[in-house]
Amino acid sequence: MHDKILILDFGSQFTQLIARNIRELNIYCEIQPCTKPVDYTDLKGIILSGSPFSVNDELAPKVDVKAMADKVPVLAVCYGAQLIAHLYGGEVGKSTHREYGRAHLKDVVHNSLFATISDGSQVWMSHADTIKKLPEGFEVIAKTESIPVAAYKASADFAANPVYAIQFHPEVTHTVDGRQLLKNFLVDICSTKQDWTPSLFVEETVARIKEQVGDGKVVMALSGGVDSTVAATLIHKAIGDNLYCIFVDNGLLRKNEFEQVMEGYKHLGLNTKGIDARQRFYKDLDGVSDPETKRKIIGKLFIDIFQEEGTELKDVHFLGQGTIYPDVIESLSVHGPSATIKSHHNVGGLPEKMNMKLVEPLRLLFKDEVRRIGREMGIDDIFLSRHPFPGPGLGIRILGAVSEEKVKMLQDADAIYIQHLRDSGWYSKVWQAGTILLPVQSVGVMGDERTYEFTVALRAVTSVDGMTADWSHLPYELLAQISNDIINQVKGINRVVYDISSKPPATIEWE
Repeated sequence: MHDKILILDFGSQFTQLIARNIRELNIYCEIQPCTKPVDYTDLKGIILSGSPFSVNDELAPKVDVKAMADKVPVLAVCYGAQLIAHLYGGEVGKSTHREYGRAHLKDVVHNSLFATISDGSQVWMSHADTIKKLPEGFEVIAKTESIPVAAYKASADFAANPVYAIQFHPEVTHTVDGRQLLKNFLVDICSTKQDWTPSLFVEETVARIKEQVGDGKVVMALSGGVDSTVAATLIHKAIGDNLYCIFVDNGLLRKNEFEQVMEGYKHLGLNTKGIDARQRFYKDLDGVSDPETKRKIIGKLFIDIFQEEGTELKDVHFLGQGTIYPDVIESLSVHGPSATIKSHHNVGGLPEKMNMKLVEPLRLLFKDEVRRIGREMGIDDIFLSRHPFPGPGLGIRILGAVSEEKVKMLQDADAIYIQHLRDSGWYSKVWQAGTILLPVQSVGVMGDERTYEFTVALRAVTSVDGMTADWSHLPYELLAQISNDIINQVKGINRVVYDISSKPPATIEWE
């Protein structure tokens, strides 16, 4: 067992960033809703997250901080800091000064939390309320020009363990010393061991899979993406060829992707069966334009094919999945049922249908951690550095009805786009890129001929986890070259546009 840090989620959009920062310090942490009881087994400390609520709201979530601090040290962030002040005799009210964005600390008390952080350090504020009065005996340990209480410490007799609170967000990059502050709390105050490393994770996970599966067999659907590839490699390390992998060509993959991925899996030593189901997907999608209907058709057909192949295998009682931690983290609605989780996995519903137990070796990891585990196991960068790709594939990058002819057109255009990004060095700078075929035809001129052909939109975004994203500022010269090559080389396309929408308000994919 590892030392553990618990993050209580009050609904902040930054909660996952806190966890990622802690994991990058090689410390194991978990996120759970503030409404769920705390299990103190192996627990070394608790962090209270921010929240969209005001502590003065009637329905504002509350917890017994003193009871927690009698067990382990507590660090309260933003809403958490205001909550402690509000609950124990202080005063919290609407801010009189705007407190969003950059600020600089002053009058820092160099105790254990701020031991290595000096006056003038930049922090990031994001709150409408502010602490106007601290509970009796509590001590201010940092201010800013705008607010008199940027951080404080509970009185020595408040609880058996220290309680620190900050009104800024240490988890965002704009807080320059945020990672150091977290380390001060986790290592110096909580005495947490930094032993959450890729090599140890691989060793422990392989041992756990061996114990769970024994001499049993596991069947798993592969997508060619980083999550399923790393998960399959971990399972294969544990049980060898008792892992049976299935890779379905639904006709909606990127150009030559099926052949490339199958060859890659061969080099990894994975026992993989490739299924050519292109015509089945084209047939069922024929004439369907509604995006949600397309998703359901693709998802159902995939499940049908996987179930057909899976039931041909004898004595298989386990289903492998590449589920990762953001899929598992419970709903951000802190007043909602704590068992609510996302259910968007490609093989959702299969465990019940096929009477199988799940093997999910990555369910505790974030995407960047999955890549580090993959590198630890020597998986080729062709898998680890690939951009995210939607489960329904090009089916939702073709707006309107899908046809084999449109798929071929989009595959060719997308291949040109991605190759240019690779050749120019931009592929590694972009979080996700793709080409969208629009249901729009327009007039063009090629030589002496008039054309009436399709338009494609190029999409490229920068992001950390896909929850928010900004459009990538690709050079005009590069975009011009990509546009020229697509129009000249792909018959049926005579116009290229570039999407400069951020998320929010737009989404990364168009459908």
